[in-house]
Order: sequence, then C-alpha cells, then structure tokens
Amino acid sequence: MPDQVIQVSAELNYEVVIGRGLMGRLPLLISGATRVAIIHAPTLQAQAQALSQSLNDQNFEVTLIALPDAEAAKSASVVETCWTVLGVQGFTRSDVVVGLGGGATTDLAGFVASTWLRGIKVIQVPTTLLAMVDAGVGGKTGINTDAGKNLVGAFHSPSGVLCDLEFLTSLNNEDLVAGMAEVVKVGFTSDPEILKIIQSDVSGAIDPTGAVIQELVRRAVQVKADVVSADFKESRNGQALGREVLNYGHTFGHAVEREENYRWRHGAAISVGMCFVAELARQSGRLSDQDADLHFSILEGLGLPTTYASGHWEDLFEAMHMDKKARGSVIRFVVLEGIGRPVAWDGPDPALLAAAYDAISRHQ
Repeated sequence: MPDQVIQVSAELNYEVVIGRGLMGRLPLLISGATRVAIIHAPTLQAQAQALSQSLNDQNFEVTLIALPDAEAAKSASVVETCWTVLGVQGFTRSDVVVGLGGGATTDLAGFVASTWLRGIKVIQVPTTLLAMVDAGVGGKTGINTDAGKNLVGAFHSPSGVLCDLEFLTSLNNEDLVAGMAEVVKVGFTSDPEILKIIQSDVSGAIDPTGAVIQELVRRAVQVKADVVSADFKESRNGQALGREVLNYGHTFGHAVEREENYRWRHGAAISVGMCFVAELARQSGRLSDQDADLHFSILEGLGLPTTYASGHWEDLFEAMHMDKKARGSVIRFVVLEGIGRPVAWDGPDPALLAAAYDAISRHQ
C-alpha cells in the first residue's frame, strides 16, 4: 500500500505521513536546523543511534536524550534534564526536537519543544499504535503531577508527523492491543466504519504487517486531523464539543490510571472508561442496550479490559474532579446518544455515576 498523507491545519499546517520505511523523509522536515535533539524511549536506543548516524552523515549535529520508561518520563524533573541538555548544546530557535517513541515520549518531547525559547520546532515519530493515532498528532503536550495526568502542558503543533508502521512489528501484543482502544474510541464517536472493519476482521486489525491496520490508522488520524483543524485548543464551551470529542472515555480512564499509579497501559484504562460512559448513558436512557453492549463486545473481542474492581469508587470520584475537563466542581463527560452521536454532559447525578461504576465492576 502506498504512503498516505493527511493534512492538518491548526496552529500551523503540517502533514501526517502513514506508511512503511519513512525515516528517509526526516531530513527534509528538519531542513534549516543545525542541531537536532532526538528525545527517545529507553527501548529505542538502537533505533535512535541509527537515526543519529544517518543525520550526522547529512551534517546535522545530533544529541540523543534517553527518557525513563513510559509515564515515568512525564515529570518536571525529566523536563528540567532535557532543558539542561538543550542549553549545554546551545539549541537556538532554528533547531529541532524529534520525539521518537510512544505517547509518553511524544507528550514529553512536545512539551520540551514548546517551552524551550518559548517554542521551537518538533517533529513527532510515534512508534506505538497509541501514539500514531492519538498522542503524536494534534499538538497537545503535557506532563503529570501528583494531582493528576497531563495537568501541566501546552498546545504546540508538530511541524510534521511520520507514522512508520514498521515500528509496530516490534511491539508486544499487549501494547498493540492497548493502542487499538483509541482507534475504537473514534469509531464510536466519529467514524462507525472503523467498528465494522474491526468486527469483520479482528485478527487483521491487530496484525502489524497487514493492510487492515494501515486503513484503521488512516481513518483514526483523519478523524483527529479534522477535529484538531476545527478546534485546535479545545476552546469551545457549553454543550458544543469540538476537540473535546476526543476525550470520550478519558474522564473515568484517567481516574483509573491515577488509581493504579500509572501502572496500567493508557489504552486499557480508556477501554474501561468507554465502558463506564456507555453504562452511564445506558442508565440515563440516552443510549440503547444494543449500542452500550457493542462497547463491551468490540473491546473484549480485541482483548481489552471492560471492567474495574469494586471498592474504589470514592477515590475514582475524587480523581475525576481533578480532570482537565471539569468545570469548577462539575464533572464533564462526553457520552453517546447513539453510535457517532457524541454530546457533552455536565454534572450527571452522582447516583447515576455510582450505578455505572457498579455495572462495570460486576461485568463478567
């Protein structure tokens, strides 16, 4: 299948390229820079070194910055370490940061780029399915604090995104499946054809070498590109959704991540989060049994979790109040009134929230 290019028009216009063997495109994207910092996941040391050598051969001065693993990378101390390296190496406004890794890496690299000299260019090279369809595209950057996930961050568009599907072949099955949760999310909210493709070929959907996964990535990225282009900074208020549609399942999902001290994969938590809001919508009469049940069947078919243990409600409820989408003391959810029909819902009755939690805690 040929490379596919998706245009994003937001803070600046850029392209997301989806294909295989894309690293040869990177020099053009960083043209004009003298120095390049490759901020990379610890498991990608060999790939980062190979990329560094290739860029050195083309007269770029390359600095490698290895991060701690996964969410441990997204801390203020790690950001400060990156700033120190950029300062020592003399990075200027014309130089470039490259984020090479999963969602935590692209979040951190984007935040470092957004804050160094009040913003320098960042190129994202997402290497996980989750990062390709979500974190690596769109320009949201952030780090975690003790209070919650991604509470410190900035909007900073990448200057280009290379989704090289060859990286997916090195993922373990759990990471690949976890990334599929974000694909399913936009299927429920925006592109129901995604759900049909997955239902018709579950094994193809999680085969990193096949054409099905490339089509799913293309569709998911297209949804995000359209949403981000229309509402870059999630600035719409009231009942209008805009970019907030991308938060489907995230209010409860982020609470689960915090409750689990970020030991859960993001996609696993979002899978449970989607089941929670499906149950919330069902309990309120907004969503049919058929559409609510579809959440469980598709996610379970992929091997994603759809339940969460009882006994954690008070902590989860408190964590949801710290979510970025909360308005004061009012928790804000994205729910469905049908497949492809998302709406905002401010402050559902706490009894309904507790009932939805009870339902997923009892789900077998």
